Amino acid sequence: MTEVKISMLDGCDELFPVKAHEDDAAFDLRSRVDAVLFPGRSTLIPAGFKIELPVGFEAQIRPRSGLALKHDLMLTNSPGTVDAGYRGEVGVIMFNAGKEEFEIKRGERIAQMVICKLPEVILCRSGNLSESGRGEGGFGSSGRQ
Repeated sequence: MTEVKISMLDGCDELFPVKAHEDDAAFDLRSRVDAVLFPGRSTLIPAGFKIELPVGFEAQIRPRSGLALKHDLMLTNSPGTVDAGYRGEVGVIMFNAGKEEFEIKRGERIAQMVICKLPEVILCRSGNLSESGRGEGGFGSSGRQ
């Protein structure tokens, strides 16, 4: 088991990230503030805590499916990445793709956080890449179906 340190901002203990169910992949993140999300705009929502990730790990901030389906809310940079060296407050960049304003209340669940171990990777320069069945096809080249 890997230990990850969480430091709560003053007055934010009730916002500590928790899993709704024991076997969930992600920890729920809650809003530290009351806020209004305006249609067609991104808003940074603070989550009330700082995190110390071990080197070789990241925290991925992901949207909540219910907010996406029911209210057209998404995360602008999804998934967002919290790097191991970052020590500031975790924030969630929310985007309102709907037509109506959406009010967020302090303590409301706004996103999910997954802690991931990163593989050790070395990028190597190469003038030649091996052939593949896909080749350079991308951006919808396989069709709609």
